[in-house]
Amino acid sequence: MERNTISAGFKNALTRLVAGRDVPAQIRPPLLTLLRQRFRRNLGLRAIALLLAIGLWFFVNAGQRGALVPLRVPISYRALPAGMVIVNQRPDAVQIEVRGPRTLLSLLDPDRLVLRLDLSGVTLGQAVFKIGPEMFNVPRQTDVTRISPSQIVLDIDRITDRQVPIHVNVQGEAAPGYRVAAARANPLNATVRGPSRYVVHIDNVQTVPIGVAGAKADLEQTVDLMAPSDRVTLEGPRAVQAAVTISAVIAKREFRGLPVEVRDTDYKSRVEPRQIAVTVSGPVNQLSSLDLHGAVYVTADGAEPGSHDLPVQVDLPDGIQLVRATPDNVKVRIYRGRRAGSG
Repeated sequence: MERNTISAGFKNALTRLVAGRDVPAQIRPPLLTLLRQRFRRNLGLRAIALLLAIGLWFFVNAGQRGALVPLRVPISYRALPAGMVIVNQRPDAVQIEVRGPRTLLSLLDPDRLVLRLDLSGVTLGQAVFKIGPEMFNVPRQTDVTRISPSQIVLDIDRITDRQVPIHVNVQGEAAPGYRVAAARANPLNATVRGPSRYVVHIDNVQTVPIGVAGAKADLEQTVDLMAPSDRVTLEGPRAVQAAVTISAVIAKREFRGLPVEVRDTDYKSRVEPRQIAVTVSGPVNQLSSLDLHGAVYVTADGAEPGSHDLPVQVDLPDGIQLVRATPDNVKVRIYRGRRAGSG
């Protein structure tokens, strides 16, 4: 009881001292001034320290609150068996949403959360991969709440090779009266490589166009090959030697009413019929200017006076061929009288 009484008395004395009630009047003003100076000293630093403490408290408490953050995570496809290929459009990333404390979420790096898909067991056809939260290496106290897409479907095909003919791509028109008679490449075939479903439908590989506008003679040049599609590649040489053959356009022309001449005889003669029709063939440029008057004849060399059945002959220039003469034989009557001016 006595100890409690002393303690209470001490507290009262200390309170009165701080309040200045028990301080002698002559020292009360200096003491109060000293206390005020000590309180005001470094007041700015104390204020800054207080603000930092309050900010740190808010930061720590706010960082522990739950939050959601969307992330785009890249996909890595690995261990695809040799000779296999993915033919459909495959996604290169998935969108996920992660929930957890803000302080942890702010440290997440999408590039370190790479989704790795092991393709070592795939076969021909479709391969389906279910994407679950456990496939992402996120920190503790966080979890993946949403994944898009939630599954990935890959279309797997086998790589194959095939040899197909090379088609020389000719562009333009030859000169009037001429045509492209042939076009061929050396080598004749090219090898294409790609998914079997596309390779099987390729019939040929084309060269880049070769211009033949106005050509009258053969052309030969080295040309590049064009890949049949963006899914198929060319194996081997990418250029070939192409030869284009230019030839004259061949046509037929009929000449009517051509007189038949008797040659190689000194006797007078008469022909029945006197005129015939002749059909010839050759380059159209030559046929357009061809004149066969005086070119049709029969030869009576060694024929005695009398009646003879002789074949019709036609003098033709180089490049022109006789198709038919109508008739192809004529009757020639040779008389005993000699022609004027003969012997």
